[in-house]
Amino acid sequence: MPKKEFDILIIGAGISGSALFYEIARYTDIKNIALIEKYHSPSTLNSKGTSNSQTIHCGDIETNYTLEKAKKVKTTADMIVKYGILQNAQNRFMFSHQKMALAVDDIECDYMEKRYEEFKELYPYIQFFNKEKIKSIEPKVALGKDGIHDRPENICAMGVEAGEIFTTVDFEKMSISLIEQGQLQNKNTFVAFNEEIIHIEKKDGYFLLRTNTYKEYYAKAVVVNAGAHSLYLAHKMNLGLDKSCWPVAGSFYLTKQKLLNGKVYMVQNPKLPFAALHGDPDLLANMNTRFGPTALVIPKLERYHGLKSVPEFFEALKFDKTVLRVTFNMFKDPTIRNYILYNYLFELPFINKNIFVKDARKIVPSLKANDIYYAKGFGGVRPQVIDKKRGELMLGEASIAEIPGIIFNMTPSPGATSCLGNAQRDAKLMCQYLGAKFNEDKFNSELL
Repeated sequence: MPKKEFDILIIGAGISGSALFYEIARYTDIKNIALIEKYHSPSTLNSKGTSNSQTIHCGDIETNYTLEKAKKVKTTADMIVKYGILQNAQNRFMFSHQKMALAVDDIECDYMEKRYEEFKELYPYIQFFNKEKIKSIEPKVALGKDGIHDRPENICAMGVEAGEIFTTVDFEKMSISLIEQGQLQNKNTFVAFNEEIIHIEKKDGYFLLRTNTYKEYYAKAVVVNAGAHSLYLAHKMNLGLDKSCWPVAGSFYLTKQKLLNGKVYMVQNPKLPFAALHGDPDLLANMNTRFGPTALVIPKLERYHGLKSVPEFFEALKFDKTVLRVTFNMFKDPTIRNYILYNYLFELPFINKNIFVKDARKIVPSLKANDIYYAKGFGGVRPQVIDKKRGELMLGEASIAEIPGIIFNMTPSPGATSCLGNAQRDAKLMCQYLGAKFNEDKFNSELL
């Protein structure tokens, strides 16, 4: 087979594309596999450590997850840990920190006690922390504004202490590992960087893909794992027209020293479709604490690459009456409207730190504006998909598989945690399409 022709071609070498590349190479009998990435290395965008909270979202402290969602997410999160152990990644790209979901005031504490009782069977390791326990493991959370006396509010948490489970992953390094391991599986693998796919069409039983460098590739099957650009490429093929996309960017603030020993998440406001503020030890900043993310809608599919993705944003948005109605309904709710507008203030120099620190004090009451600084260059873009048929914002992942042989995936958080599970799903679908085999026994023995 000529080098430019493949059984399957994957677009995007973020954590999702890298995971699929690895699984197809290791667990299927598909022989000719390509991975094409438009930037110079894997995971330079949303899978990069500066763009996400580096968290394995297994559902134990994410209070925006129902028990049913937590069960699904836990299965895929366990795959991340299994892969890390398989690759001896402990303290290389997989780490163990303590973590907790923090409740502040009597109402939240009552909620947390009930949640603990509901979730403790699914997570046998989970503990319930009272104020004294929190003070012993996260003293700055339990102390008040003066940093000396206890904070006056009633606080409690559910969580796990360090060393019990793996909690943290550098998904960029994991992507590199997945690609390297995929290339060792005795398959005809081809990995190309600095090549952007700009056109896809079905031609004579193959998918023809053209790049910005005028190269052409042919593939029997294609999976697009390109973040918000997945919808952009689908629309260019007149697919996925029932979906639209509002890109939501998240910013972070870093502390000048290590304030938290582990991850501290807050109780999610059920009205908000965005993650609640949390504090994390940052793997890329000497384990100093990072607070965030904020949430602001931006007219770009990529945050730190100039204006190139602005026209691509409008293509992915496909603004019409349905998009207008969904957007209007969101802004009609004062909780959502005020939250979105308030988050823009976190981007304004001179006043942003003083405003942000007021929210972060729910985690660390003694935090002062001069303890933090705006993390320039941190934060990615999450494609929040609008389902036009249902007239509502979709929370979580979305896939477009309208014609056989090609899949377009959009995987905002917890997409990185779900990467191996999503890859399993797509690998099986592509095996069915290509008449290939997926080695279920081998997959289960290694990753389940």
